[in-house]
Amino acid sequence: MNNQLKKERLIILSDLWGKEKSEWISYYTSLLENHFDIHYYDCCDLGNIDKSEYSEKQLHQQFITIGIQKAVENILQKEQEKVHVLGFSIGGTIAWKAAISGLKTKSIFAISSTRLRIETNQPLGIIELFYGANDTYQPDEDWFLKMDIKRHIYENENHNMYQKRAIAEDICTKIIKMSQNHRSNI
Repeated sequence: MNNQLKKERLIILSDLWGKEKSEWISYYTSLLENHFDIHYYDCCDLGNIDKSEYSEKQLHQQFITIGIQKAVENILQKEQEKVHVLGFSIGGTIAWKAAISGLKTKSIFAISSTRLRIETNQPLGIIELFYGANDTYQPDEDWFLKMDIKRHIYENENHNMYQKRAIAEDICTKIIKMSQNHRSNI
């Protein structure tokens, strides 16, 4: 295959629910698969999360105590080449921490990744963050100014906004445009 025609790799990192509650992911993959070589990761699998008690509280607690770090370690082992990353909620946090720990990223698109509000270091490369205006735990204005990161706010939306088709289409359009701009600047 001609190198110019080769699709760049895009890894998608699930939200805290993993593949069991991610039927909405097809909104993204159907739009992005023509532009990227997509690989989907279930963050529960990456983080060795026990799903026997499949509740938000139990999953979240496991991610916070050890799952995020374990997921970072696993993604670093699996991904050796430079990639684009699309991460949802906890997946965006994992992407961020993995990039700081050595994951070679061309770009990170994190959607509803509220735990980023406690981060003080940031990875290199293109970073764009997406939040619903009503997402209580999103980083505040001062954090965005300090980090100097581009953000997109969706009015009247909450944390789970990324599960809506219209928002998925908007985010995918931005990812595709960024990729095309990036390639034309090389």
